Amino acid sequence: MGLLNLLLKDPVGFILIAIPLLYSIIFHELAHGWVAYRMGDPTAKSLGRLSLNPLKHLDPMGTLMLFIFGFGWAKPVPVNFHLLRDRRKGMILVSSAGIITNTILAFVALFLSRLLSLSPSSMTSELLYFFAQINIILAAFNLIPLPPLDGSKILMGFAPPSVQNILFRLDRYGFFIIIALLYLGVLDPVIRFFQWMILSLIKVLLP
Repeated sequence: MGLLNLLLKDPVGFILIAIPLLYSIIFHELAHGWVAYRMGDPTAKSLGRLSLNPLKHLDPMGTLMLFIFGFGWAKPVPVNFHLLRDRRKGMILVSSAGIITNTILAFVALFLSRLLSLSPSSMTSELLYFFAQINIILAAFNLIPLPPLDGSKILMGFAPPSVQNILFRLDRYGFFIIIALLYLGVLDPVIRFFQWMILSLIKVLLP
């Protein structure tokens, strides 16, 4: 169900879902900018993007898609990879930062649920579980090695120049390719595999 329908039918439920979803995306983008800044690129900081203020990150089209389809995005934090002290290493670390952040947020949510010994049916437990699920899905989705997703840039950091060139050429069409593959369901098993992989890691780390 799209968030627009949820807003009309259940305003409280909309707020409970929209806020954690929004901040999961914001933390993801913020992580990219912070790691880039630590590695020598001040672009995001100079543009005021190292902020938790949603207005700094909202993308009009991404927000509209979120309301209508329940799937959207924030404005990507600008990163100038040429300014990084180590471009190849920086590309890997900066691109991994959002995925790692979402995985950590999912771990913290599940850890708190276990630490507090919450009943699975309690509202707090359901919210923590939902927050964890959102972040696992975001991390899994961004692991897909197709431009402009983070997985493609991680792959670029390890790949030879020939593969990098292919990914660079795909970048301008990447968004449309991803939308088409999602519509056709081609990416569903890939996303499920990455979700399983991330959840397995979290389960190993949970006390």
